[in-house]
Amino acid sequence: MTGPTYDGRPGDDAERDGCLIPRDRPVRRLCQNPPVSAPPELPEVVRRALDLSRSQGFVSATRHETGRLLATLAAMRGGTLGELGTGCGVGAAWLSSGATADARIVTAELDPGLADLARGVFADDARVEVLTGDWTTLERFAPFSLLFVDVREVKLGSVDVIADLMAPGGVVVLDDFTPSSQWPPVYAGRVDAMRERWLTDERFTAVDVMVTSDASVVLAARR
Repeated sequence: MTGPTYDGRPGDDAERDGCLIPRDRPVRRLCQNPPVSAPPELPEVVRRALDLSRSQGFVSATRHETGRLLATLAAMRGGTLGELGTGCGVGAAWLSSGATADARIVTAELDPGLADLARGVFADDARVEVLTGDWTTLERFAPFSLLFVDVREVKLGSVDVIADLMAPGGVVVLDDFTPSSQWPPVYAGRVDAMRERWLTDERFTAVDVMVTSDASVVLAARR
């Protein structure tokens, strides 16, 4: 590949293990490490959930940056915290890693097999309850002080229902958005109506927060 040599002039460089190695100075090399926005160490419960996710063949899970945001928000909330869409428990694991000792965390997973496996991740944490069922399974646990919505159908069409589930000041977290630098927000060349609705609903005070260069999260606080 072509890149700068150490004296600033362009040259033909080799690349090995993520580092640029100038051909004229093979002993020295300029490393280009991937950007890191947080410490690489993970809470043990998050590691267990990620291990389960990989063992089940999933190639994606809650981003570490989003997870650390969840843990931070959980540390500031009391009462009942919820998650719609357990999967292998990664999101709930991040919540539990930051939640206070007296918090309650409930999470719902539609797939009975996954729900059972996820329960194993939290076998030693009485604060966390994994339920089998769709997202409406959690309605009976309202009001929520924090709710992580990881089900696209709910993000898209259930603003009214979610608003009724939140305690005053309760925070809804919606992830997996692509950052947009314009208003209304745009995704794939079209107005992102789902995000626009969450950001403009008068029952919430909301903000779109970029957690990485290619991912953002909407935080919506119930008024």
